[in-house]
Amino acid sequence: MRAGSIGGLILIIWLVLGGVAAYERGYFSDTSNTSCAEFGTIAVTTIAGPLNWAGVNPKITCDVDVPEPSK
Repeated sequence: MRAGSIGGLILIIWLVLGGVAAYERGYFSDTSNTSCAEFGTIAVTTIAGPLNWAGVNPKITCDVDVPEPSK
């Protein structure tokens, strides 16, 4: 087995565990009203993966001023 294959397998396992961690935190329960910050928190939790069980609690804030449409 090549080193790239092993690295890919580790990455897939890492992301699956991150998805499980995000699911355990209830981030997928109501996705109909997901904001930028909630999406960022889900993404960071998934990427952080197994670190979540070590006590890492990633949170994202997203204060973006979106311009209003012209009238």
